[in-house]
Amino acid sequence: MMLHRHRYLISLSFLVFSLIVLASSVFSQAQNQTAYWTKAAPATIARQELYPEVLNNKIYVVGGILNPFTKFTAHFESYDPVKNAWTALRPLPEARHHITLSAVNGLLYGVGGFTGGFPNWRALPTMFIYNPASNTWTRGIDLPAARGEGVSAVVDDKIYLIGGRVRATDDARLFNDHIDSVRNEVFDPTTRRWSTRANAPTPRNSAASAVIDGKIYVVGGRKFAKNADGTARQVNVPNLEVYDPKLDRWETRSPMPQAQGGLAATALNGKLYVFGGEQWVPEQKVFAESWVYDPQTNQWQALPSLPTPRHGLGASTIGNRIFVFGGSTKTGGNATSSVNEVLVSPI
Repeated sequence: MMLHRHRYLISLSFLVFSLIVLASSVFSQAQNQTAYWTKAAPATIARQELYPEVLNNKIYVVGGILNPFTKFTAHFESYDPVKNAWTALRPLPEARHHITLSAVNGLLYGVGGFTGGFPNWRALPTMFIYNPASNTWTRGIDLPAARGEGVSAVVDDKIYLIGGRVRATDDARLFNDHIDSVRNEVFDPTTRRWSTRANAPTPRNSAASAVIDGKIYVVGGRKFAKNADGTARQVNVPNLEVYDPKLDRWETRSPMPQAQGGLAATALNGKLYVFGGEQWVPEQKVFAESWVYDPQTNQWQALPSLPTPRHGLGASTIGNRIFVFGGSTKTGGNATSSVNEVLVSPI
């Protein structure tokens, strides 16, 4: 009788121990599946309207709007996540804001953007090429048409520039002299030529983009319109549209849960991550909301909100960390920030 009781106690103890181990494992897995925010070294200057790029595990940021928003810059710097440090590099040959950066074969291509402080914005067609080995810029091949506030993406070593705002007239020199575009143009660095591809479904500016499995995801942004009195109205759009360069075809996917313009986006582990932004109507607001989209399920999920709500910010992925930096904490051009917040996401 004592022997049976002893065996029973041993079995019970083993069961309890197994349950504890299992619970600990589940808790550990739950922790590993939870994204959270931390901080990294702030950028050397505060600015907004950033279109960063990653090259050789460093993040590069060029140009942007300063505070007050009548000022803009040619400042260029890189961030090394291993050293947690920013390094100032040779400035862009000319100050720009809303200029895109794209990395191809070890070089960085800065395309388009605006010159001038608000309201004297003028879209430009220029391309500047940066060589990290020599820390020098050279002039590239201009866009077919001047453009700013578009998104760029690289697929198969070709640069795609999508959407944004173009001049309404040849002599456009003001913010209100530009209109939203559906243009989709691709640059081949090998042939040094631009060519036209299928137009995007939605004309918009201040959207964000990322590449997942060879397809370009364009999300959020806003449409620019003029009121009867000539003033501007910016209306956010939640649209998510996916471009397949191989098929030269667009597909509409599930829209964002909330329309956010002036947001940032990046890709990690086959998913699309988006952060922040602003809206002008029906009320002025800066967003802290962040989201992740799964192409496999065509569904969105909420992420932990940005610790510092911002728009005109940049986002880049290195490893399993997403660095979200710069931007403005108030609607419009003032209150620029140098903050660098990091979303640590599941591997």
